[in-house]
Amino acid sequence: MPNPVVVTRPLAQAERLAAGIAALGRQAILFPLLEIHPLADVRPLLSALQNLGHYGMVAFVSPNAIHSVFSRIDSWPQGVPIGIVGEGSRNALAEHGITAPAHTIFSPTDPDHSDSEGLLAVLDIQKLGGKPVLIVRGESGRELLADELRAHGIQVEQVAAYRRSVPVLDSNRRDRLTALIRSEHDWIVTSSEAMRNLVQMTKETAGDAGVQKLQQQTFFVPHARIETTARELGFGKLILTVSGDAGLLAALQCRP
Repeated sequence: MPNPVVVTRPLAQAERLAAGIAALGRQAILFPLLEIHPLADVRPLLSALQNLGHYGMVAFVSPNAIHSVFSRIDSWPQGVPIGIVGEGSRNALAEHGITAPAHTIFSPTDPDHSDSEGLLAVLDIQKLGGKPVLIVRGESGRELLADELRAHGIQVEQVAAYRRSVPVLDSNRRDRLTALIRSEHDWIVTSSEAMRNLVQMTKETAGDAGVQKLQQQTFFVPHARIETTARELGFGKLILTVSGDAGLLAALQCRP
């Protein structure tokens, strides 16, 4: 029998992937390594959303950013381009009726660079018309996109739409993690932050011996940056997949 698959995304993003895994005849186990929470103060976000037509582009760093914004607006302003970095964000936009060609959506064309670098590679800075760019993100994140746009003379505004946190490592979660470490599983980890959280949780739960046992399991990661982080943390059984659920499911299907 194939190994069960541990899906470590936040719950809101995990269920669709888990359904796809079940459709392959594999058992999916949900064990989130990050939690997504609403902001304590949404006033800066609401202020930015009142002036969406003012921007030359609005870039979303994640599906969470997209869902947070579209839950607060009635329609997208005509002619304002959108920037995204992955297929998950494209699917999130489609859920809200935002698709090409009715809307201009900039996204990486190279599946190996579904990130800020990939988005920058396809942007025509001149087409932004000298207008500011709004980046919608979590409370923290990479600064590369903002820094590069500013280096090209673009005014950049950033606004948080949600916050991330590490799940509380209570007795129930410790017991579940202990069981996952003891048996052979395939893991899906979709962010470097989640990878680091897993190692820390494991160390607190089962010590260095638990981390060593975890390092012997197989991990599916959809980005080279996550693969690099995992290798730096001592993991060797890594399968780099194409970005998005389809890429992860295709890689799982190929694994005996």
